[in-house]
Amino acid sequence: MTAFLPASDQLAVITRGVVDNPMADELAARLTESAKTGVPLRVKAGFDPTRPDLHLGHAVLLTKLRQFQDLGHKAILLVGDFTALVGDPTGQNDLRPRLTRDEVNAAAKTYTDQAFRILDAERTEVRFNSEWLGAMTSFEFVELLAKQTVSRMLERNDFALRHSEGRPIWQHEFLYPLLQGFDSVALTSDLELGGTDQLFNLLMGRDLQGKYGQRGQMVLTVPILEGTDAKVDDGGKVVGKKMSKSAGNYVGLREAPAEMYRKMLQIDDLVIWRYFELLSAKSRDAIAELRATEKNPMTVKGLFAKEMITRFHSAEDAEQAEGEFKRVYSGDAVPENVPVFEFDTDGAGVWLPKALATALLVKSTSEGRRLVEQGGVEVDGARATDPKATLSRGEYLVRVGSKQRRFARVVVR
Repeated sequence: MTAFLPASDQLAVITRGVVDNPMADELAARLTESAKTGVPLRVKAGFDPTRPDLHLGHAVLLTKLRQFQDLGHKAILLVGDFTALVGDPTGQNDLRPRLTRDEVNAAAKTYTDQAFRILDAERTEVRFNSEWLGAMTSFEFVELLAKQTVSRMLERNDFALRHSEGRPIWQHEFLYPLLQGFDSVALTSDLELGGTDQLFNLLMGRDLQGKYGQRGQMVLTVPILEGTDAKVDDGGKVVGKKMSKSAGNYVGLREAPAEMYRKMLQIDDLVIWRYFELLSAKSRDAIAELRATEKNPMTVKGLFAKEMITRFHSAEDAEQAEGEFKRVYSGDAVPENVPVFEFDTDGAGVWLPKALATALLVKSTSEGRRLVEQGGVEVDGARATDPKATLSRGEYLVRVGSKQRRFARVVVR
């Protein structure tokens, strides 16, 4: 029989950073019941494998699942390999492009390895929802459809908006909340975790469990983490796009430690406290003390970066990443393994802004031209000032930025 902390102590841990807790009284009662009986709660979190890499945004949810695990409850990592084929319409104003089975399978292969950088693999139940959804008979499928009404589905904000504006809602999109909800039935989930955008789907699971004769699950939602380019507005609110690979504002769990460190040092001085709140293992009191006593933002961000790199790589990697960052970005040193970009030319050379864009030092030639005009580009240690300059045949060490230096070796043939 598992020995549990008192319910109040457990709640202090698992409600930290939580946004929605609609069954708060029930959760307290169920935790008390669990402590008395020694029977852990079955806590589920699901991920559709739509991309092969997880990032810190995914880590918010996984960290919350790990907290339940450390408190003695059963963690269920659900890989939505079936629902990923349907496509989650949450937050979509139009039809989400559907993935192929090969795309889903390729992404699913990487998920458990990355998730176990946070979860304890030996204490995690890993399931794939193709186990039951893929085995459903046509009769069982119709029975599932009969458990919910169209009007209930139209209560979803994204569906309601599209319906009111006369834009199409495809029938398979209606299926997604039902399929995700049935996952809770198949797993007899006691509690499901999700992002704030998933509340409708989580409550659907509770509703369906009741209709299948089960005790309805409780639900908790965690914030959707903003990306590394987020800011704090005048009202003190963190604003910005959510972290995603497509937006280029992410920190991947499998990224090289030095790259992770560099990205986290670029987070806004005020936004970093949100990252601490949602991802750090430090207590709230420890974070409050750090915020009150440490006034150097770079030191604060360095502490967070080292904690994350230690979690996802090792303490040694964290120390090396910090040392590399200080050596390169706090001085005039050139990093090891600078990427090389080769250009063939029949003319006088390669236009410098074009070389910057091709070498991925800037996003476009126009940005490269502006950076040269602003004095933010060096070629072989000398500041470039002419946006019309070309690099003739030869090899050059090009650097952009001052505080956040980026380097490339450009070879013109």
